[in-house]
Amino acid sequence: MTMTFTQQVITIAMVVLGTVLTRFLPFLLFPAGKPTPKYIQYLGKVLPSAVFGLLIIYCLKKVSPFTGSHGIPVLISISLVIALHLWKRQMLISIAGGTVCYMLLVQFLF
Repeated sequence: MTMTFTQQVITIAMVVLGTVLTRFLPFLLFPAGKPTPKYIQYLGKVLPSAVFGLLIIYCLKKVSPFTGSHGIPVLISISLVIALHLWKRQMLISIAGGTVCYMLLVQFLF
């Protein structure tokens, strides 16, 4: 199924509108000269940890350490993430290290 030219133009226009709106709306709502509201500052502090917690729960919800060897690479990778984070205190290094470790374990050992 192909889109007509009009449908293509409307789709592109909606994508551009959505992108522009999400990029410029924060600057329109919270201009540089005014202080940022307290609830926005609060959300900026708590949301990253909340999202990270949700990702952990989502990733681990179907892992069963009691069936097969599926839980072993997960536990090793989680241990590496914790160790890297305690050592370097860099979230991206911790996440990347755990991801690479898990992928290597799953592809080559388990």
